[in-house]
Amino acid sequence: MTIQRYKDYDSLSSAAAYLVWRQIKQKPDSLICFPSGDSPTGMFKFLVQYAKEGRIDFSRAHFVGLDEWVGMDKNDEGSCSHYLHKNFFSLLKIAPAQVRFFDAKVADLDRACQEMDEHITNLGGLDMMIVGIGMNGHIGLNEPGTDFNVYAHHSALAPVTIDVAKKYFTQQPRLTEGITLGLRHLAEARTPVLIASGSKKAGIIAQALNGPVTTDVPASIFQNLPNTQIFLDHGAAEKLNKE
Repeated sequence: MTIQRYKDYDSLSSAAAYLVWRQIKQKPDSLICFPSGDSPTGMFKFLVQYAKEGRIDFSRAHFVGLDEWVGMDKNDEGSCSHYLHKNFFSLLKIAPAQVRFFDAKVADLDRACQEMDEHITNLGGLDMMIVGIGMNGHIGLNEPGTDFNVYAHHSALAPVTIDVAKKYFTQQPRLTEGITLGLRHLAEARTPVLIASGSKKAGIIAQALNGPVTTDVPASIFQNLPNTQIFLDHGAAEKLNKE
């Protein structure tokens, strides 16, 4: 586990974008998992800039979305896939064949999970899986109590997750369940990446990276993943033990 501390969010975002840039340079057909939310927005801005300047070519890369609110897809404003299209895929006109999201509107969610697992396996596994961290330590929508060995799955959302999610919607939907890549995917990714910013994340970051490894704090799995890259700005790192 390598922890990188940066003076501010912009520096963190630039460094995270450089990590993706380096991955694509080394393996143009990489399979990368992208998250939605506030934390990766700056990274996407840098990556879009690099691509438009001709410094990076995503034409051979493949992407999967980390998670989705059950009952939503890219046409629903506030959904995870809508965010990723708005902030990255649509801006660079990434071909639809390069991108896979959960179909969170189907009746058979177990089948949707199985299809995502098969898709990742067929592409040779995740080269890079980038995630943020929830206020309760969740990764993707792997809520507290999730088994570290689970692949894609769907489950009930924690109350704090539902409360935090409200900011993404202009009209409040009824959020009850999420569908997500599993913590086993994170463990098997060749490069797992965590991005966190702001003082509001400092407490859970310290708990996840300095506390006991437990399913009560899903993000504590990072302590068991030697290839992990952790990107924190000053605020997020302020309660972390000095190394």
